[in-house]
Amino acid sequence: MSRKERRVWDSTMPKILLVEDEELVRLVLKEVLESKGYEVQEATSGKGALLSYARSPPDLILTDIVMPDIEGIEMIIQIRKRDPNVKVIAMSGRDYLDIARKVGADRTLAKPFTNQALLDAVKETLG
Repeated sequence: MSRKERRVWDSTMPKILLVEDEELVRLVLKEVLESKGYEVQEATSGKGALLSYARSPPDLILTDIVMPDIEGIEMIIQIRKRDPNVKVIAMSGRDYLDIARKVGADRTLAKPFTNQALLDAVKETLG
């Protein structure tokens, strides 16, 4: 049975919405998460993330902060209004992580980070 087929049958797999505008970074993060069995939805902007969230709410949102159209901070605020219980990890290479925590991020990751730091943060945040 392929990994894709297992996903269809395993409804307990945590679903992660990965929001990252840099394609290479998004592809690497997606690969790391999928290698550990997570189902990953992708969005390249805050606007795309809000649309994806509305279609299929994830268990966790892993979001960049600095993005085109709707920034990660604004996206977190909007999603928190809809669902105060969704888990959020904000990631950034800039000094926005304190603001992300204040508006509702459960956890933050300062770029660059290791694959293991990412997986640890996801596991701990999902509980």
